Amino acid sequence: MSSGGAIIYAIIETGGKQYRVSPGQTVKVESLGVAEGATIDLDRVLAIFDGSKLVTGRPVVEGAKVTATSKGDGQSKKIIGGKYKAKVRYFRRIGHRQEYTELVIDSISGAGITAEKPAKAAKAAETGEEEK
Repeated sequence: MSSGGAIIYAIIETGGKQYRVSPGQTVKVESLGVAEGATIDLDRVLAIFDGSKLVTGRPVVEGAKVTATSKGDGQSKKIIGGKYKAKVRYFRRIGHRQEYTELVIDSISGAGITAEKPAKAAKAAETGEEEK
């Protein structure tokens, strides 16, 4: 863990999208099909920043990984779309709900950088309390 409460983050890629994540953060990603409470290693790490040094990959950082715990699956709000053709009385409504997996980032490691979820945040997450 780094000293002085420096900002440590990683840029990861999953589900065709890129996310900036830090230890202790909760992020919703494309559905991964993992059980609730399961630990998953995300190895598509594009960059790591430890507060003073930025390590970028070409395209990924070798040996880097982000460890996360699944909080379960869900569905986002419904998005309503439609088709319409003028003068022929054609209208069709289409709805879509995207599925996601909610992850809590536990640690970031690789390229000589190791960062874990702060102890205070970890304790609050276990008891279900918010940080002040």
